Amino acid sequence: MRYRATHTTKYAYDARVSLCQSEVRLIPRTLPWQRTLESRIETTPPSASAERHEDYFGNAVTTFTILESHDRFSTVATSVIEVDDRDVREDASVTWEAARDDVAAHADFDTLEAFEFTFDSPLVAVAPELSTYAGPSFPPGRPLIEAIEDLSHRIHTDFKYTPRATRVDTPLLEVLRLKKGVCQDYTHVMIGAVRCMGLAARYVSGYLRSGANVLGAEASHAWVSVFVPGSGWFDIDPTNDMRPGTGHITLAWGRDYADVAPVKGVALGGGHQVVEVTVRVDRIDLPTPASGRAPAVDPKVK
Repeated sequence: MRYRATHTTKYAYDARVSLCQSEVRLIPRTLPWQRTLESRIETTPPSASAERHEDYFGNAVTTFTILESHDRFSTVATSVIEVDDRDVREDASVTWEAARDDVAAHADFDTLEAFEFTFDSPLVAVAPELSTYAGPSFPPGRPLIEAIEDLSHRIHTDFKYTPRATRVDTPLLEVLRLKKGVCQDYTHVMIGAVRCMGLAARYVSGYLRSGANVLGAEASHAWVSVFVPGSGWFDIDPTNDMRPGTGHITLAWGRDYADVAPVKGVALGGGHQVVEVTVRVDRIDLPTPASGRAPAVDPKVK
């Protein structure tokens, strides 16, 4: 599948901003099943400077500074991405206890890298309530993949997708009590529950194809990735109770939302602000030449 993703963030202030600096994670990652063919980020007013680097988790980060006085500000990120079917070869025989013990021992590079995702993070801290909720999905000897899919199904069933029921700073245990929220909440609850079992779980941010019959389309989306020793990271989308496929585009990953916020920054002045975010992910159907091969698209990053 080939898509064009457009992520627009607009700020309206009730007082003028004299300058601002923003940091965005809006360039999709390069993965075995995903390639970014084009990417550009444009701001209004235009930036005085822009720099690009990778953060600790390998996510592409763009920082820019606006020196022009303004009371309106927008960021538009546009990317063209190809997404293939994932060649998933997880070992379905690994029990969750064996996975827990392997990660705790972190005897090789992969398990050492995963080990840091077993600890509390800024927005996700383990708690007895999360452990109690996770428990029914992790009986003794159960295969890890089966346990993860069961937990995803229970969260999808128990929670009600309710925009504006929570905020980014709503405590995790409050979300668990309410059992409502958006993809960020579903993802944080599942990460916390998985970590309570001594397993490694990380937060994945991305997009869903526009027009798809799924929850969270046409907005920033999130799902969970759990480490399976010997196989690598296994993705699961508890909001939609599904394994991500060609309709999921991966932007970034980290310990929780705080590590991968698509847009964040600081402004001097501005007062109260109103933020509007829109996302479109449209499939691109390109004509196939007589040779039967699709025309190449040169990678461009502006």
